[in-house]
Amino acid sequence: MVGTGTSRAALAYLKALYALEEESPRSGARGRLGTARRVTTSAIAERLAVSAPSATNMLKRLAARDLVSYEPYKGASLTRKGRAVALEIVRHHRLLETYLVEALGVPWEEAHAEAEALESNLSESVEERMFAALGRPRFDPHGHSIPTRNGAMPKTSRRSLWDVSDGEAVLVAQVPDSHSDALRYLAEVGVLPGVRVTIESRGPIGGPLFVRVEDNEDAPVALSKEITEAIWVH
Repeated sequence: MVGTGTSRAALAYLKALYALEEESPRSGARGRLGTARRVTTSAIAERLAVSAPSATNMLKRLAARDLVSYEPYKGASLTRKGRAVALEIVRHHRLLETYLVEALGVPWEEAHAEAEALESNLSESVEERMFAALGRPRFDPHGHSIPTRNGAMPKTSRRSLWDVSDGEAVLVAQVPDSHSDALRYLAEVGVLPGVRVTIESRGPIGGPLFVRVEDNEDAPVALSKEITEAIWVH
């Protein structure tokens, strides 16, 4: 079972820290000399909807177990051991999302919350059976790479849709999985992983992007800066 001896709350911190290290296409996951970038305590607290003191206390406990490297006022980063645990639970989460959507027909905007409720209790044997039954998928329904069983994470695009130039056509690689309203809207307008979109124009002062979806003759769809910064493209 993932993170043996690690509480569900601690696993949530490790997964959140991994996501915050990895998700920004601008920052990347590594700093100078290949060291992991530190994530601020306030960013972790905001992601998990906890107080900053609570986040600090948990990070100190995780540091004592060599799961994170923590420095007051500078933030935290995953250690090699912590990253291995985080990738294991990320694998469980993304396989569960895939199974829920593809095998059970759960709407993709609901799969994230359902997978979070199950991820820490998934045994390794069931995980492997699920992986085989799904045809050994490389990506979840939102386009996120599924870590391998030995903890390797395939490389993904680091370019956001917001950074695409007007008139340029790109292929959607992945969309954010934790905002159900945004996912519902993206599905309605057809902005999905594997779909090609073209930037028609953008509003002023950080206004929305107007995007035309391939093979769709309807008017361009409007996407906010916030959501397009979280959509990665090729």
